[in-house]
Amino acid sequence: MRHKILGVIFLFAALAANAATTNLRAVQGPANMLVQTNWLAAHLTDKNLVILHVGANRSAYDTGHIPGARFLALNEIAVNRNGIPYHLPEAKELKATFERLGIGDNSHVVLYGDMLNIFALRAYIEFDYLGHGNNVSLLDGGLEKWSKEYATVRTSSGNITPGILTIHPNASVLIELAEVRRIAADKSIHLVDARPLADYLGKNGGGLSGHIPGAISVPWTDNLVSEGNPVYKPVSEIRARYIAAGIKPGDRVIVYCQAGIHAAYDYFTLKLTGFRPVLYTGSFGEWSNDFTAPIETGSGGAVRSSFQNR
Repeated sequence: MRHKILGVIFLFAALAANAATTNLRAVQGPANMLVQTNWLAAHLTDKNLVILHVGANRSAYDTGHIPGARFLALNEIAVNRNGIPYHLPEAKELKATFERLGIGDNSHVVLYGDMLNIFALRAYIEFDYLGHGNNVSLLDGGLEKWSKEYATVRTSSGNITPGILTIHPNASVLIELAEVRRIAADKSIHLVDARPLADYLGKNGGGLSGHIPGAISVPWTDNLVSEGNPVYKPVSEIRARYIAAGIKPGDRVIVYCQAGIHAAYDYFTLKLTGFRPVLYTGSFGEWSNDFTAPIETGSGGAVRSSFQNR
């Protein structure tokens, strides 16, 4: 009898441990979302690995890049639409761009880029939109960390064999102005403002002043240890900050910034830590240009019209 009781106890303990593991996985994104420099150094010659250096222009890439990295220009993944910059190109255009860089269905893409990985993270959203986010990783610490630990090269990656990429566009990771207006009105979904706090509070002039009504301030730089050491803070710490802001794991969350670039940091960390992010690509630049869209200032909910914001 004693052995049977002990067996039952061990069974319940095992089930509890398995449940704890399952719950932990439920609040984390794919395990390969973030890779470290030592992992990349050990896998540089992997057959299906494609490393992308994402930048506004080739200057940083030509000065020194990770061996084998291919250059992806920001203007190939962020275009001007109706006077609003940094919108996503059409899915077929993104497909062609990535295939030209040798990316196919079996590729494991590692991203890094200029300015603390900020452009690389925008590329991550494009892959997520095309249905390939689970095959893409970000290099933690980016070129800044790699350059301190390993050598960079100036030689280009040479001839690239085009890939064949099957896409499954997922419009649910993006949101447009009309739906954001509805959500801001009924507060049905969380809104996260990734800009610096001063912009959110309305302490700057012009189109930077204030935020979309109901939005929570979670500046993109808060995800990093520091700008001098741009590695991510522990996942548990990042998740706790979102939870403290009133967001529950699994929640759908809309992120925005000024032009849809800095918000990529919050998009990535929300997915990494178990939330369901959506990017408002037009962001506050588009919102503040709509004279009928209300703008909130301060942290106490004061609302003023866009006319007053100009």
